[in-house]
Amino acid sequence: MRLYFAARLLAVAGMTAPLLPAVASTASEPSLLRIGQVQGTGERSPLLGQEVRVEGIVTADFRQGLGGFVLQDIGDDDARTSDALFVLLGFHPDADDGESPRVGDRYQVQGRVIERQVGGSSVTALEPAHLQLVRRGEGVDSLPLTELTAPPPAWEALENMRVRINAALTVTSTDQLDKYGELAVRFGDRLWQATEVAQPGSAQYQQVLDDNRRRALVVDDGSDQRDPAIIAYLGNRMAPASGATLQALEGIVDQRHKGYRLQLTTPLQWTPPASTALIPPAVAGSLRIASFNLENMFNGDGRGGGFPTVRGARSLQQLQVQTSKLVATLRALDADIAALMELENDGYGPESSLAQFVDALNADGSDWRFVDAGHGPGIDTIRVGLIYRASRVQPLGPPAVLEVEPFGQRSRVPLAQAFRRGDGPSFVVVANHFKSKGCSEAEGADADQGDGQGCWNALRLRSAQQLDAWLKTDPTGHGERTVLVGDFNAYAMEDPLRWLRAQGWRDAIAEAGIEHPYSFIYAGMSGRLDHALLSPALAGQLRGAAEWHINADAPDSAGYAHGGDPTSPIRSSDHDPLLLGFDL
Repeated sequence: MRLYFAARLLAVAGMTAPLLPAVASTASEPSLLRIGQVQGTGERSPLLGQEVRVEGIVTADFRQGLGGFVLQDIGDDDARTSDALFVLLGFHPDADDGESPRVGDRYQVQGRVIERQVGGSSVTALEPAHLQLVRRGEGVDSLPLTELTAPPPAWEALENMRVRINAALTVTSTDQLDKYGELAVRFGDRLWQATEVAQPGSAQYQQVLDDNRRRALVVDDGSDQRDPAIIAYLGNRMAPASGATLQALEGIVDQRHKGYRLQLTTPLQWTPPASTALIPPAVAGSLRIASFNLENMFNGDGRGGGFPTVRGARSLQQLQVQTSKLVATLRALDADIAALMELENDGYGPESSLAQFVDALNADGSDWRFVDAGHGPGIDTIRVGLIYRASRVQPLGPPAVLEVEPFGQRSRVPLAQAFRRGDGPSFVVVANHFKSKGCSEAEGADADQGDGQGCWNALRLRSAQQLDAWLKTDPTGHGERTVLVGDFNAYAMEDPLRWLRAQGWRDAIAEAGIEHPYSFIYAGMSGRLDHALLSPALAGQLRGAAEWHINADAPDSAGYAHGGDPTSPIRSSDHDPLLLGFDL
């Protein structure tokens, strides 16, 4: 929950209280200051806790959404100081009552200087004692409008100021759009998870972090409302997807949640990206293997009821859309074998999630089959699975599972199955899903070490080591040519992946020469949680690899839970699927 103002601040005006009365000047009234003097050149005001008086023009009225308005003056000729302040008035549903401050009005405000703590950010503001209207409707054109064509040297010097961004900004994430009306954007190229491209804790890692912070920005709707019915800057228009280019943004620079954002004061304008996302990837080779995190494929009780489930679809109707989108994805990939993650762990009977998903795949007459491990594998709520086309490949012998710690409740149990295509050589596919980065119950070495790898990194490293040791025992009897695929919940330069590569496992994406790969976007930063690692014998038979970017870049609104098109693979999951091609 995002709580922006303490209760004592709301008491200044009350939830619907009238504005504070203006008072005549007295001998004890503080001298009129420029706003830049109040803001100062640092993160915190040099006049913190003092009573001050300032005058300026109202540039934005956020009383309905953020509990106050923004006041800006003509400036103090010091580029290091901001010339605008946020004035707290509480939340006023009647903000357009005709008597309250409106954009363009000139006001004097007397009050105490405070530092608002907003999600880890400190923002200089005024807790007003008196307001005095100087001139109604003066307008904002008399104020300087700061224009940006690149990230400023320091956003702090623009805090609460009116700016126009004339540089192209590209949407990097839409995951907070429906929740809070926020879009993550950036100046320049895509933002990368630092541990995707640099070793955790290294100097290069810090350089990536610094560059991300410099180029990142959030576009916001001037409101604290959760799940807004209408996002002011969009109106009734469709939301832009990741990759869209925004143009001529105008608004108020705001600081909260350990970053800077632009509270828009004009409608959003954008150009959609040139997209080829709906074209399935093509890879060379006679054998195609896919890997796909299904984002919680749960089917209730398997008889049309049992909703909502602990994960996934909240109703039968949502399940039907989810299934349709996932089926559209797998059919378009045209794989011979697919490793699946986040399947409901409910057995292999006709009412199981896996069996019914395979039935849906076969509704067009296909011949998909699933690997039956007898139980589980594992005891977690979700599991991995393997499916294959019976007319294209044949399983060899029983599957193998690794049901020992650290796999089980946290890291899902790996599932390995040997196959053969025609009279070609045997090979093994191992489906994996390591522990996520969430910090619930993490302690000791599994707690966040502050190096960018998040929580449970130590457990994921132990999982990688145990997996490698197990495969060296050749549990299927056909392990010379082996591929490890799945959601490892670790970016490419994190400990588990670096350790596996050091043991000789080859990164299929790197082997295929793919530049700037990614399969997942978190907090506006792209990276790979989904990997394919090949034994040396199989690496020589790799003919191609591709990530199908239909999900990570797409807005949540295109997903099954928000009424997305059931015939489209777009946003069928939150992870992009991976496809590999081999000559076997």
